[in-house]
Amino acid sequence: MTNEVDDWFAERQHPLTDAMQLARQLILQADPRVTESIKWKTPTFAYKGNIVSFNPSKKIVSLMFHRGAEIQGDFPRLEGDGRLVRVMRFADVNEVEAARDELQAVIRAWCNAH
Repeated sequence: MTNEVDDWFAERQHPLTDAMQLARQLILQADPRVTESIKWKTPTFAYKGNIVSFNPSKKIVSLMFHRGAEIQGDFPRLEGDGRLVRVMRFADVNEVEAARDELQAVIRAWCNAH
């Protein structure tokens, strides 16, 4: 975890900070090669390219997978029908926790393919 991202969370006082922090931890724990930084004014996670960024919303935790359509595997929570982008959305900490295994599997699938 980086100070830059810690500072971002501290400045925002987001109503879903706990859920976002859990998602952050799960992403970083999924594969030690994943890094985090602030890009496009939001936390972004990368390994050999951008994997996923928070898409800030006050009502939901939204993770935007920049090239999610290219991630191989069966991931029901990875939604969208655009050419590349896919999203995962969570209402609260409980939903993030319930999706723990799938979220980490998506991150590992990206890292293992690159």
